[in-house]
Amino acid sequence: MDIRLMHPADQLVTIMDRIYHYGMTTTSGGNLSIKDDNGDIWITPSGIDKGTLTHDDIMCVKADGTVIGPHKPSIELPFHMDVYKRRPDVRAILHAHPPTLVAFSIVRKIPDTSLIPNANIICGKIEYAPYDLPGSLQLGEKIADVFAKGINTVMMENHGVVLAQKDLFSAFMAFETLEFCARLQINAIKIGTPRGLSNRHIEISKLKNNAHLEEFTVESYSSAERDARNKICEFIHRSYDQQLFTATQGTFSERIDGNNFIITPYGVDRKYIEPKDLVRIENGKKEAGKDPSRSVLLHKYIYETHPDINSIIIAHPPYIMAFAVTDATFDSRLIPESYIALRDVGELPFGSSFMQPELTAKELSTKTPVVLVENDCIIALGNSLVNAFDRLEVLEYSAKAIIEAKDLGEIVMINDEEIEEINVAFKLN
Repeated sequence: MDIRLMHPADQLVTIMDRIYHYGMTTTSGGNLSIKDDNGDIWITPSGIDKGTLTHDDIMCVKADGTVIGPHKPSIELPFHMDVYKRRPDVRAILHAHPPTLVAFSIVRKIPDTSLIPNANIICGKIEYAPYDLPGSLQLGEKIADVFAKGINTVMMENHGVVLAQKDLFSAFMAFETLEFCARLQINAIKIGTPRGLSNRHIEISKLKNNAHLEEFTVESYSSAERDARNKICEFIHRSYDQQLFTATQGTFSERIDGNNFIITPYGVDRKYIEPKDLVRIENGKKEAGKDPSRSVLLHKYIYETHPDINSIIIAHPPYIMAFAVTDATFDSRLIPESYIALRDVGELPFGSSFMQPELTAKELSTKTPVVLVENDCIIALGNSLVNAFDRLEVLEYSAKAIIEAKDLGEIVMINDEEIEEINVAFKLN
C-alpha cells in the first residue's frame, strides 16, 4: 500500500487515523495538510472528531482563498499557508501533541535523536519556535521563520511539534521516529544515563547498507510458504499496533526449508506490509526485484549455524531499548515466566549485528535466545514464529515492569536457589 498514490483527502484521513489510534493525538488535537500539485491545500477540519474523519470531512483551500467543504479548516491554517509560502519544496505538514513530545515542549528540551542509528537523519536538525496563541498569525510567522532556515522538524514551546516534508508519509515517519526517541529517552533516564551514539558510531552505522545478493526468479510458492507469509504479516501488524515496531523499523524472518527463509523487505511500511512484499532467500540469493531487510546476512548466518532456530525477530521497542542505551543491565529474573522465556539475556557491542554478522550468529543459541545490541536493537530467536514473538513481547513487558517499579521501591529479583529450581522443573539446563 502506497498512500502517496491516494487522493490527498484519503491520505490525510489515513495518517490521522494512525496518529489518533497510536495515542499521539486527541479527539480535538492536531492537524495535517497536503499541498497539491495545482496549489490547492487539503487540510483537516476544525472541531471534528479525529477518530472518525472521512474523506468528505477534509477541507480544500484554493489558491485564491476559496474554501470548499462542509466544515471550517483547522484554526492552524495560517501557519500551514505561511510554511508552504516560505518553503516551496514542502508538500505536507503534520502538527500534533503526543504526551511525550509535550513533556519535552514544557521543559524546553529537544529529544536526543542520537540514541539509535538513522533517527538523526530521519528527523534532521530540530529547533524550537517561540510560544504564541494557537491559530494566530504571529504563531504562524514564528513557526515559518524556523522552517525558512531549511529545518523540517520544529518543536513548539508549550505546544507540540510541527514537521514539514516532501510528502505526508515522510512527515509521519519523522514524527513517529521523534516520538519514539522521546519515549526511549524518558525510559532510559529512569534507569540510568542515556548515552548517544558518537559521530564515529553514526558514521559506522552508515555501513549498514542493503546486502548485495544475486537474484533468482520465484517460479512457485509452496503451501507452507504461503501460510508463513500470511502469518508473518499478521505478526508484523501486531508488532506495529503494540508499538514494538515503527513504520520503518522491525524485521521478521522464518525458515522455510533447509537454510532458505522469507524475510521482511527494506523500506516498506510495517503498518501495511502484505504477503507479496516479503522476500524469499534461497541458496543465498534473493527473490528478484525485491530488497530484503539490511540485516539479511545476520539471519542467513543464524539459520546456517543453528538448525533448531526457525524464526528471528529484530526490533527496538522503547522499554527494553532503554537498557541498550544506558549502562543499566537487564535482568530477566523478575518473574518465573520472564526467566523461562528469556533466560540470561546477552549483550553485544554496537555494530556487531551488521559488521560481524557471522560472529554474532555464533553468540546466539537456544540457551541465549535474546540479546541486546548496544544503541541498536534486540534480537529474539525462536523455534517457531510464535515462540520468537512471545519472547519479544515478554522482553518488552518485562523491561516496562522493571522501569515502572523504579518509582515504587527496591526491586527484589528471584534468587539463585529459586532459579535453579526453575531450571530443574522446566528442564532448562
